[in-house]
Amino acid sequence: MQISAALVKNPGNSLKIKNLNLDDPKDNEVLIKIIACGICHTDAVGRDGGTSPLPLVLGHEGSGIVVKTGKKVNSVKPGDHVVLSFSYCGECENCRNGHPGMCEKFNQLNFAGKNFDGTNRISTNNGEKVNTFFGQSSLANYVVVNENGVVKVDKDVDLSLLGPLGCGIQTGAGTVLNYIKPREEQSIAIFGAGAVGLAAVMAAKIAGVKHIIAINHHGNRLSLAQELGATEVIDNSEVDAVKAIKRIIPRGVDYAIDTTGNTGVIKSAIASLAPAGECVLVGVGGNIELNLMSDLLLESKKLSGVVEGDSKPQEFIPKLVKYYKEGLFPFNKLVRFYKFNDEDLNKAFDDSKNGKVVKPIVVIND
Repeated sequence: MQISAALVKNPGNSLKIKNLNLDDPKDNEVLIKIIACGICHTDAVGRDGGTSPLPLVLGHEGSGIVVKTGKKVNSVKPGDHVVLSFSYCGECENCRNGHPGMCEKFNQLNFAGKNFDGTNRISTNNGEKVNTFFGQSSLANYVVVNENGVVKVDKDVDLSLLGPLGCGIQTGAGTVLNYIKPREEQSIAIFGAGAVGLAAVMAAKIAGVKHIIAINHHGNRLSLAQELGATEVIDNSEVDAVKAIKRIIPRGVDYAIDTTGNTGVIKSAIASLAPAGECVLVGVGGNIELNLMSDLLLESKKLSGVVEGDSKPQEFIPKLVKYYKEGLFPFNKLVRFYKFNDEDLNKAFDDSKNGKVVKPIVVIND
């Protein structure tokens, strides 16, 4: 079938909406009409050629309606409302143990550009194969996705709002609720008040954490962080974050989450920890140099990396929807909606980069 999709052909190019071909779903796949798709930093990295082979259709926070299912699909049916999340094999040891974000084939299934069987579903009108992003490529009006990446959600919630639950929001909230699992008397410092960091703030509030400290450069983000549950906020463009944290909690925090991927910020997050504390990295970053003895071992500190909030999407995303319906997880305060055209689509990327909006969502089908 013919679809309209946001295609990038060369690294760093602006996105262009093109007419492409989409093959029918195979036995374990689902055809979905996309209603909306969130934009996050990982899309920008993909656009710039940093994760996946080009040409590539971007988008990995899709929400939509099931149109058709393969004959082996039994978790959803036509007409169901769904959120699309990351791909995982479902068969490796980590998947079997309930940790699909740690899937042994995660990079292959989400970044190599192919479907589970190693083939493509998207092509140009002249037959050139087009790569898939996160197993979905949901900046398109229709997609074909493996069943493992599909999550059924309630029909009584605005479907255009829900796409970001599939990645960014899930990452922040899941890191707190699924991986860290803090106790009420504990403390957590969250470095970066973007969509991931603010989702972590909301999750920490749900967990009843005593000290929820949000650190960011943008003052307006810190006001929002307080509104969403931060007990203390720090503008690290004005003060030293580590000193400010230790004025609040002299021994340091039990947990720190870095959502920025910035080397200096990560070092501050580690330095802000109490003895035996843990710093969890969830942001896309590069090289970092640490002194293992002074930075970690002498105080038994831990440094961890967590992907997708250690979530099983089919279980965790419905929980987040439930929290939202109960007024406990107001992630709608983070979003701004954009139209599905070249100008608005690229503006959504720009507004995300320059901090004008926390979480852009592109509405594809009204």
